[in-house]
Amino acid sequence: MFQIVFNEISAAEMAALPKELQLELLAEFHVLPEELDELEDERFGLIERDGKKLHRYRAKDYRIYFAKAPEGVVVHRVLHKNTVRDFLFRAKLPMPAEDEQLGMQRGFWKLIEEGEQTRKAP
Repeated sequence: MFQIVFNEISAAEMAALPKELQLELLAEFHVLPEELDELEDERFGLIERDGKKLHRYRAKDYRIYFAKAPEGVVVHRVLHKNTVRDFLFRAKLPMPAEDEQLGMQRGFWKLIEEGEQTRKAP
């Protein structure tokens, strides 16, 4: 059975949004685990570091960061695009290679690791 699993941090980030916006973002988030290796849509991105892969999906003004998991996909973070852009600006990174540059930033992976640590084993 395919599931979209939110860790505690990403669930809290979604819960902080208005209910209508939550529904819009989830309705727009179309992804199946078997399609993750061949995503060509401009709304998707791939961030890699030390053999770890994280996917990014653009939904409205938000970025959903997620990874493939046995049960489906695990959502690690749900961030407003300005948050990521502000991070890139502060780090003085070029905007065109956003995903590649994010993959090289330890601070970004720290955000993801915080979410992974909150995920409870089934």
